[in-house]
Amino acid sequence: MTSFRTLFYKELLRFWKVSVQTIAAPVLTALLYLVIFGHALEGRAASFAGVDYTSFLVPGLVMMSVLQNAFANSSSSLIQSKMTGNIVFVLLPPISYLEFFGAYVLAATVRGLIVGAGVMLVTVWFVHLTLEAALWTLVFGLASAMLAAALGLVAGIVSEKVDQLAAFQNFVILPLTMLSGVFYSIHSLPAPWARLSHFNPFFYMVDGFRYGFFGASDLSPWTSLAVVAASFFLVSLLCVLLLRSGYKLRW
Repeated sequence: MTSFRTLFYKELLRFWKVSVQTIAAPVLTALLYLVIFGHALEGRAASFAGVDYTSFLVPGLVMMSVLQNAFANSSSSLIQSKMTGNIVFVLLPPISYLEFFGAYVLAATVRGLIVGAGVMLVTVWFVHLTLEAALWTLVFGLASAMLAAALGLVAGIVSEKVDQLAAFQNFVILPLTMLSGVFYSIHSLPAPWARLSHFNPFFYMVDGFRYGFFGASDLSPWTSLAVVAASFFLVSLLCVLLLRSGYKLRW
């Protein structure tokens, strides 16, 4: 486990040394979303029965921050290592592809959860929140961060340049996040768009996470958890196969 611990520690230091950029900045961005959208849409946007819109918005912003930062950590770390050439110092030592996968995903998960906790701490003062099912909140927070981290690792592997990774983030991750119900309940959408939302795996993460706070959701948390677990298994399997083959890592 020495190889795993060393690589994991290196990945933790990578984002912690620039915590103003990797932690403080996303927290501030989420706070601005809360202030602007909460003020503009309070009383206008649909939420759960008995839940005011600003309170409804906070769990969505927390999950959005978790997903985006977990993805960004693993993807940016790998693409930077590939472009600067220091990926060779990870590939040459006797580090198995499973240790490689575990270290990158776990470190990205830690960053996502830290940012999510920071968003919760700065936004909870603006709303009244209760945890109706705290265990569901923890499960979906952890599972969603791990899935986003694995997606980031896949993106980092297949991308050869920063602009390719940026395209993946801007045209895949960002739309999936923004259309996952962070700012609205899918019951407020017209029927075709509401059905289309069920093909977005990020929707299940946000919906299940909200259930932990309000005890209410658009779908059963068990259904959401099954979709998230299946998505994580498939993405992880793809990632491990790519690492095992050395695809775009061993030139």
